Amino acid sequence: MPLVELKDIRKSFRLGGDEVEILHGVNLSVERGEFVAMMGPSGSGKSTTMNILGCLDRPTSGEYYLGGQSVEDMDGDELAHMRNSMIGFVFQGFNLLSKTTALENVELPLLYAGVPRKERHEKAKEALIEMGLSERIYHEPTQLSGGQQQRVAIARGIVNRAEILMADEPTGNLDSKTSDEIMALFCRLNDEGMTIILVTHEPDVAQYAKRILHFRDGVIIKDEVNDRRRTLTQARRAEGGGAA
Repeated sequence: MPLVELKDIRKSFRLGGDEVEILHGVNLSVERGEFVAMMGPSGSGKSTTMNILGCLDRPTSGEYYLGGQSVEDMDGDELAHMRNSMIGFVFQGFNLLSKTTALENVELPLLYAGVPRKERHEKAKEALIEMGLSERIYHEPTQLSGGQQQRVAIARGIVNRAEILMADEPTGNLDSKTSDEIMALFCRLNDEGMTIILVTHEPDVAQYAKRILHFRDGVIIKDEVNDRRRTLTQARRAEGGGAA
């Protein structure tokens, strides 16, 4: 059974007095342990698809199964539980709370899940150490570089040990060297078994994925195995300069 399955997903928005369809029947199946990159020009439907995959938005029609469960019939509370238990998110803008330490930012998903304070503190600290931030645990976002802020965001995305890490343009605000370092982390997490779904407009970033989906005009026009994938060894070589 696929971890993620979309069947004839359509999404429309009302623009003025008109109904505009953004997705025109997207079909997608993602197995556990895959690393998938979604590419396409602005307005192609990749970000809308990501929002539906992440249970941040609902399709107008079609079927979505996550972990074998139909998302269509879930109410708001059930969707929130599904997001918090199965999905970790990483965004281009980091989405960290200012005036709040790295540790407190990473604790947020556990706080929403009702995890006791001591346990969430320990888990958040472990995730930050895993991201190479053992000396930045009590720093606020303004005291961190862009790469370090994205590492905090990744730590927050993995702290609940979700099955899927969804990343929307995670390197969009980073220079090329720091981007390679962040992608090295994604490669390592994927090699450890985490399923990763990534939206990017950068071909160099997409080359880290095992599979690349090309979107255009609201449909997937190409679904390819990435035989030229940049390996974890190459990524680690890029990361050799240390934490950004």
